[in-house]
Amino acid sequence: MKTLLITGGAGFIGSHVVRRFVNKYPEYKIVNLDVLTYAGNLENLRDIDSRSNYEFVKADINDSAVITNLFEKYQFDGVLHLAAESHVDRSIADPMAFIMTNIVGTVNLLNAARKIWKAGSEGHRFYHISTDEVYGSLGESGLFLETTSYDPHSPYSASKASSDHLVRAYHDTYKLPIVITNCSNNYGPNQFPEKLIPLAIHNISQNKPIPIYGKGENIRDWLYVEDHAAAIDLVFHLGKDGETYNIGGHNEWTNISLIKQLCLTMDKKLGREPGTSEKLITYVKDRAGHDLRYAIDSSKIQQELGWAPSLQFEEGIEKTVDWYLANTEWLENVASGAYEKYYEKQYVSR
Repeated sequence: MKTLLITGGAGFIGSHVVRRFVNKYPEYKIVNLDVLTYAGNLENLRDIDSRSNYEFVKADINDSAVITNLFEKYQFDGVLHLAAESHVDRSIADPMAFIMTNIVGTVNLLNAARKIWKAGSEGHRFYHISTDEVYGSLGESGLFLETTSYDPHSPYSASKASSDHLVRAYHDTYKLPIVITNCSNNYGPNQFPEKLIPLAIHNISQNKPIPIYGKGENIRDWLYVEDHAAAIDLVFHLGKDGETYNIGGHNEWTNISLIKQLCLTMDKKLGREPGTSEKLITYVKDRAGHDLRYAIDSSKIQQELGWAPSLQFEEGIEKTVDWYLANTEWLENVASGAYEKYYEKQYVSR
């Protein structure tokens, strides 16, 4: 029976990974570690929280003593490390939080794993989940490869680039068994509404302005979160030690085109006249260091592990909208209090 640690498992991507592993691998014990910041929500896992192979631990990866004690107690066979500060805007306002969690927190986990997993021992894996933003910005053509040089432009992406380098360094120096993935923008159920798609869904539902940075010309590659969880499953079990795999959705959209598509979908779901929601689009001052385009070449994971995204964006966004409209209480609960203060500071005052 394997015992796996999943960090950040109450967050957006992490909750989908936890659910998949708990349900698919009843012979595994899944320990979900999360400090429950604003983006961590145990409501995301209400459907599996009583399962016998699942345990939640509230702890901070910045606390090295606590992390080491957990490794000694549970003798983890594997780590899936998703815990991170992940929002670019917040990193611009408070870079130290990103440096502490994304860099120091990752090193605390690496040190604990190195201490418990003796060099050369079998059956262990440290899986670090990262982002395509470490590669910087693309022009109108080209794709990010696993061999693309790092060129981060925000405190967020720089902190993730640093953690990637440290994970590889522990593999090369200490022979720690690792894999890394860099993924494109995720979307789907349970995403905190600081990110573009749930923010827009929330605002459209409330007939509030939809803030779009600059002219909305920035391009992102969108990946449905459950497709990402499936890729994580494959890489954890079948990925080659020491390798990096890029995971992309093959769904490039400019921000403005994406929002217009979302407005059409929302108008249909809410019974509004086509074009009603689009009138809510409001352009705001562009953020500092805003990368123009991200796009992933995921041919390596497709060819070596047989993964491919199951949904195109139009289908994925419809499923996403359906979930948020069916879970308005969840959305209202997370989009109150501290979130309202953040939103006011980030957008309304610009």
